[in-house]
Amino acid sequence: MFNPGQSDMLKSVSIAFGIFMGIIPIWGFQLVAAIFLAVIFRLNKALVIIAANISIPPMIPLIIFLSYKMGTWWMGHRRVTLEFSRKINLETIKANLEQYIYGSITLAIIAALLAGLISWVTLRVSRQRSLKVN
Repeated sequence: MFNPGQSDMLKSVSIAFGIFMGIIPIWGFQLVAAIFLAVIFRLNKALVIIAANISIPPMIPLIIFLSYKMGTWWMGHRRVTLEFSRKINLETIKANLEQYIYGSITLAIIAALLAGLISWVTLRVSRQRSLKVN
């Protein structure tokens, strides 16, 4: 998983890609697509799989809510605002699917970029510290 022969950039891109694949709205196929594409792009498959598991059940309501909120950026006058409550259900999401899809892709991109940047900085700092110790 943490192959010292792989660059920090490759590991960071693998994490970012896993986060992206874990959020985009292809539920049921996220992990399969992530693994398939990780093989094609020669990414660290273990890191992609771990990061793609951001969509575990406790995180799904937050991902749906944030996706829906981010979708308002794209909808203009057609946007619908929802409050985070028990009133969000499958029918509400289905009625506003376009806003959710735009928002989930936006959230996936932003979260992937942030995760990639944070992991790259963390790996670089830890590598520099280990070089100073040795």
